[in-house]
Amino acid sequence: MKILITGGAGFIGSNFIFYMLQTHPDYELICLDKLTYAGNLKTLEPVMKQANFKFVKGDIADRQAVFELFGSEKPEVVVNFAAESHVDRSIENPGVFLQTNVIGTQVLLDACRQFGVERYHQVSTDEVYGDLPLDRPDLFFTEQTPLHTSSPYSASKAGADLLCNAYQRTYNLPITISRCSNNYGPYQFPEKLIPLMIANALADKPLPVYGEGLNVRDWLYVEDHCRAIDLILQNGEAGQVYNIGGHNEMRNIDIVKLILKTLGKPESLITFVTDRKGHDMRYAIDPTFIHEKLGWLPETRFADGIQKTIEWYLSHKEWWQEIISGEYQGYYERMYGNR
Repeated sequence: MKILITGGAGFIGSNFIFYMLQTHPDYELICLDKLTYAGNLKTLEPVMKQANFKFVKGDIADRQAVFELFGSEKPEVVVNFAAESHVDRSIENPGVFLQTNVIGTQVLLDACRQFGVERYHQVSTDEVYGDLPLDRPDLFFTEQTPLHTSSPYSASKAGADLLCNAYQRTYNLPITISRCSNNYGPYQFPEKLIPLMIANALADKPLPVYGEGLNVRDWLYVEDHCRAIDLILQNGEAGQVYNIGGHNEMRNIDIVKLILKTLGKPESLITFVTDRKGHDMRYAIDPTFIHEKLGWLPETRFADGIQKTIEWYLSHKEWWQEIISGEYQGYYERMYGNR
């Protein structure tokens, strides 16, 4: 099988590439990535020379480039991880999110139609459902939960999902959608909660926590997410949405304290900052449907996953320190600019 993976130099996309190359060594993978601030080609360095992997720098919203790539490579399956994904950035500049997350998705869908792709998979987020109240722990997001977005980011992802559904119904394009809870694990960009807190704690810098840190998230170890998408590609039903959750609900403040304790740092480093505009209080996914239909369940307990994640950041300081310094953004030009 030949799979085009967009956004594969980012956090979840790169982990998916590693997982698929290990699990399906007979597959051919093509990674398309624009290498924005969140895309790091150095992440893919271990697989760049593999015969069944190819990297292409490009923008999913660039129609001509995308159609040329589809024409030359003829992928059978497309998995779209490419997205602007940081809520704070979407509040500052919503237009970029619409361009990538909505227009980019439309370009990919059009290319899939023209070139007869067998399956298009859209990687979405539980944030399209809005949030749940803290005092109702019995409530969870299901595939039937209405879309109710809170930020420009989640609105752009919901718009992309609706486009996928429309292309399925109007053009009979074989699409699937997965909506995941908060991912964590290796290679996550250091502005996200867990790697940010690890990096700041190691540097004895203040750990900024929104509000009182009471917001609850359902944490999913990234490899469990990759395994779920693989199952959807193999056995998922076209036109179906699958919710992928970790069964690991944690308050932000408790995660921050756990990181500090693990690293032997004082809680006095915690600094409470003004809460984010429209900040969702609780996310929680019910993954019953994907379990019943595809046999998937998360395998990584949060206690184990967070320990593995902290250990990874401790042993890969060069990777994230280059990002913090900004030096990683010149990596592509240094390595491939003259090729």
